[in-house]
Amino acid sequence: MSVSHRQITPQDLIPDAEFALKRKERRAELLPTKRLRRVDLGPYCSFYFECYETMLFQIQEMLLIEKGGAPQVEDELAAYNPLIPQGNELVATVMFEIEDPVRRASALARMGGVEDHLFIQIGNDKVYAIPEGDVERTRDDGKTSSVHFLHFVLSPAQIAVFRDPGTQVMVGSDHEAYAHLAVLTPATRAELSRDFA
Repeated sequence: MSVSHRQITPQDLIPDAEFALKRKERRAELLPTKRLRRVDLGPYCSFYFECYETMLFQIQEMLLIEKGGAPQVEDELAAYNPLIPQGNELVATVMFEIEDPVRRASALARMGGVEDHLFIQIGNDKVYAIPEGDVERTRDDGKTSSVHFLHFVLSPAQIAVFRDPGTQVMVGSDHEAYAHLAVLTPATRAELSRDFA
């Protein structure tokens, strides 16, 4: 990934009216990338690995929907730029997606602190998530949020092993209420390898 694609600036954004005309086309172009960057873990958890392109689209969407103009731009850049990988990490939005509100509340109430139990396993190494420091995701009553923003920082050696097709790479959770593993496909690994310097 080039250094220029590790931060979105106001110059990278197009006017709302222009984005509105290109929105459907841009969404369709981004869909294959987003599919490769989604990894399902267990019955209702998904990792959405972010990158420059996904965050640029998200910012343009927010600006178009909320119509906050220039004052909103800085807020969106401050919110989403930290979710762009910086060359030595993978960054994921992790969502627990349960449609039924009663089941969702019950499940999330049992998963307090789950953000500290999510990891990427590269061969024998486990790299645990570092939660984005914006807000606490587990409440005092032990209930966790349905959305988490997580960084997985890898050493140069771990990045080299990640890129080795002979090594298995998985995402996982070792939380007692949600213990699961999911193997990354070769296509997903190739896509995520673009995030490294």
